[in-house]
Amino acid sequence: MSLLGIDNFANIDSVIKNINRFGNEISKGVTFETGGFNPRVNIIENEDRINVTVELAGVKKEDVNISVNDENILTIKGERKTKEEQQSKNFLRKEIVFGAFSRSFLLPDNLDSNKITAKFNDGVLNISVAKKEVQAPKEIHVQIN
Repeated sequence: MSLLGIDNFANIDSVIKNINRFGNEISKGVTFETGGFNPRVNIIENEDRINVTVELAGVKKEDVNISVNDENILTIKGERKTKEEQQSKNFLRKEIVFGAFSRSFLLPDNLDSNKITAKFNDGVLNISVAKKEVQAPKEIHVQIN
């Protein structure tokens, strides 16, 4: 009678790599989407800030709300409203989506949520969040007696 040697840990390296990759993706920022209309977003990081660009064609500035909570989650909420006259028409094709939306993004810890600005122009929302100034580590000199 021969015994087959089965190595239960043969693929452990692959499992660990997948877990690490998943962790890296989460650390890049979790996103949440709700609503029927989900606008497309670009997030760009440079030396001193993060810039968020949101496509909001057909949305009025008054219908958009931006907030950042204590857990560094940036939330953009709003609504693209339909015109009453369009509801009674017989569409041959209807691809434009209307309705409320909410997009949330986990921001890095090195951002200063007190230094956030937003501009809305031609259906494009631009949000800019400044990074915190990097402080040199505190160094204490100890005298030798």
